[in-house]
Amino acid sequence: MIQAAIVGLGRWGSRIVTAVQGKSDRMRFIRGVSKEPQVVRDFAAKHQIELSTELADVLADPRIEAVVLATPHSLHTGQIIEVARSGRAVFCEKPLALKRADAIASTTACADAGVVLGIGTNKRFWSSMRELRRVVASGVLGEILHVEGHYSNNNSSERGEFSKRLGATQDAARTNDGSERASWRESPAEAPGAGMTGSGIHVLDALVNLLGPVSRVTAQVITRKPAPDPTDTLGVMFEFANHTSAYLGAVRATPFYWRIHVFGKDGSVEAIGENSIVIRRKGSEPVTFNYEPVDSMKEEFEVFADAVAGISPYPISLEHMVNVVSAFEAIVDSIDSRVSVTLK
Repeated sequence: MIQAAIVGLGRWGSRIVTAVQGKSDRMRFIRGVSKEPQVVRDFAAKHQIELSTELADVLADPRIEAVVLATPHSLHTGQIIEVARSGRAVFCEKPLALKRADAIASTTACADAGVVLGIGTNKRFWSSMRELRRVVASGVLGEILHVEGHYSNNNSSERGEFSKRLGATQDAARTNDGSERASWRESPAEAPGAGMTGSGIHVLDALVNLLGPVSRVTAQVITRKPAPDPTDTLGVMFEFANHTSAYLGAVRATPFYWRIHVFGKDGSVEAIGENSIVIRRKGSEPVTFNYEPVDSMKEEFEVFADAVAGISPYPISLEHMVNVVSAFEAIVDSIDSRVSVTLK
């Protein structure tokens, strides 16, 4: 059983604890860090988590083997480096960083310290995505030519309601003078690229996982209503190093929708939602397969825990993590410049 600490007990940090605590036999949280301990005190007590206000407090605890970060994106790099230098494994919620240079600094720190670095990509563990990857790897689709990915989710309104219930403090970041600013996830500095940090990054991870490194992106955002409660659309065209093309779409105002569709010379496979795929082959009618749902959040942390314990290697490479952030940065640059951007 890996003894872990979680930094950040806002909306998503609380969901992580709820997914793991008392449900996993491989990992449990015994320490937590929050800048608003009075807001999360009851939640922490319910889950038997000892609260602190500083990361240094948990790093001084010899029981801690791993640290999970559910903090503002701009804090990730410094926190990852600090945790790695303490000799602990670190799991960081997506995105790993907002800039390629920061992703390299984080992955280098973990590699130098010899510690596991995990990343929050729970959609990889959905039944639909596991089966889609299996079909693609089998070769039955022939040469892969193009992939389309779409993830829309009206999380902004959900976050707003959560902040209201907690007095707009639990899911907050702090400015340099210590004052609070609510809803950091809606800040352009913390979450550039419209739907990229909330939903699009999951599609980007899936594309890189299927096709390898991105080489060029062309992106646009059309905004009808700015944050909070934004109404906007994101579209990104990709060229990969292997000359495969792809498309990513995200609409922040519409209800949940997930689709990854892989097109090959001999057929295609489409993951729809968490548990269904459709396979289309030349000369055959489309066939739909439905699978049992899995607890993807619990599973992603158990895979991380197994890597920390040395039971199995972590399935996401550091090179993959860096390329995802490189592509993310290029997407933001393309949105701002309105031109195609070639990755470094």
